Amino acid sequence: MTADRAGTAHVRQLLGAYVLDALDAGECVTVSRHLQRCDGCAGAYVEVAEASAILGLLDEEDLLE
Repeated sequence: MTADRAGTAHVRQLLGAYVLDALDAGECVTVSRHLQRCDGCAGAYVEVAEASAILGLLDEEDLLE
């Protein structure tokens, strides 16, 4: 994790797992709390969540094109 100017660790590398509900409880709380106070990571979370939702709409044929 990288840190912001206040020394708080960013969570961007955990966002994919967070969106997919693949983090343990402690990591989930850490990410959730961080997203409440970090606009940069919150914006990245929205992008990851949107990409995940779009990928969920694709089927095998779409991926082979």
